[in-house]
Amino acid sequence: MSSKLEALNGWVAQVADLVQPDEIHWCDGSEAERERLVAQMLATGELLELNPETNPGCYLHRSDARDVARVEHLTFVCTEQREDAGPNNHWMAPAEAKAKMAELFRGCMRGRTLYVVPYCMGPIDSPFARCGVEITDSPYVVVNMQLMTRMGEAALARIEREGSFVKGLHSIGELDPERRFIMHFPEELTIMSYGSGYGGNALLGKKCHALRIASWQARQEGWLAEHMLIVGVQNPAGQTHYIAAAFPSACGKTNLAMLIPPETHPGWKVWTVGDDICWMHPGADGRLWAI
Repeated sequence: MSSKLEALNGWVAQVADLVQPDEIHWCDGSEAERERLVAQMLATGELLELNPETNPGCYLHRSDARDVARVEHLTFVCTEQREDAGPNNHWMAPAEAKAKMAELFRGCMRGRTLYVVPYCMGPIDSPFARCGVEITDSPYVVVNMQLMTRMGEAALARIEREGSFVKGLHSIGELDPERRFIMHFPEELTIMSYGSGYGGNALLGKKCHALRIASWQARQEGWLAEHMLIVGVQNPAGQTHYIAAAFPSACGKTNLAMLIPPETHPGWKVWTVGDDICWMHPGADGRLWAI
């Protein structure tokens, strides 16, 4: 399988030449594909099935003990001008970062499968959604990208129509904390992540694309990508309001986003739109729209 978009085919071929995988698999996002990957990970011990009577369809995936969090001190924004990286990010010159990552990625997928994961952040048909392609050697990443994004054939079709996408290259490497970097190249809409299987470092649609790269896209295009939750709230009279709220990490965004109205407030409804990252666009009707 390949794409109708030659720019995508060329990038996949370029990456494959660098990382030297045994196989290349283009992900279609189907349930059959997910089942095959889950069965594969059960066979290798990467997943453990939980009690099917009490937790049907649930599995345990255990991270390496040295790979259980984001690594902010090893996360860089690589812009030509240092000031363009922003005051709260670590900066590295793009040429230096690319040379460092090329050495890490060279030959890293020998004996492994290279997965091509086309995805869409947001509803496939939304003008506010943005697409990307993650290349990874982790089947765990593939099944989670299917869970957390619109992943597969529909995303690929949109990418082929638009002709542009965020490029994300990921390998778990050796899970060595001394050989671990997450690099962002906003001017090229490119992400490189090596040496971690942890969600925030490996699921590149999440923090890497949806916050760091998207904040650059948003500044260029006139919208906002923010570290905020979105909830819908409906009162007993049927009036609905949407609320976006910004808290730092570990301050309760997810807890508030998943609020269940107490029994003392009958008739109220609260539902989650997003618990972590909010893309806000000024609408043609003068209102602020968000996904």
